[in-house]
Amino acid sequence: MPRIALYARVSTTDQHVDGQLHALRAYAQARGLEVAGEYVDHGVSGAKARRPALDRLLADARRRKLDAIACTKLDRLARSVRHLTTLAAELEALGVDLVVLDQAIDTSTPSGRFLFHTLGAVAELERDLIRERTRAGLAAARRRGVRMGRPEALDAEARARLRRLVASGTPQRRIAELLGISKGTVAREAARLRARRAA
Repeated sequence: MPRIALYARVSTTDQHVDGQLHALRAYAQARGLEVAGEYVDHGVSGAKARRPALDRLLADARRRKLDAIACTKLDRLARSVRHLTTLAAELEALGVDLVVLDQAIDTSTPSGRFLFHTLGAVAELERDLIRERTRAGLAAARRRGVRMGRPEALDAEARARLRRLVASGTPQRRIAELLGISKGTVAREAARLRARRAA
């Protein structure tokens, strides 16, 4: 009897995995599969490649303790295409199939493998298009003269006042309070002034 591992994940600790586990158990029971274990990550982002339950699951797969892994959605298993394709390649090398219920993916079948790789390619294309649009948007903003990065903490008047306060020997903490800025900003400006004087 094929052994299947059930993987569920929620991003926050106040969310519940009951719905995911119910669907996964029903799938295994309907197909007469032996459940090799339930692996649940609570309050762990899918963007993280290292997760306690997922790490245990992969360790058991490497020890040949299971034949397949089931999850309800691809994003429960991985959020990035790179992580997903790395996982898929390792599972394929181990001879472990992947079943994703909501997307009707079952890599034990040719159509399931095709759908899995197609979804991965589409997700990668979407990521590349977003990156390209972001670069184009930033370039257009620069051409229009839009300043990039964090806004200046001080305008010219505040910077002149800061210089006077530093020159008078006012403590940096007091300068920060007077100007309503952080001590770090005061320290950076004071260092710039010293560097100018030294030059």
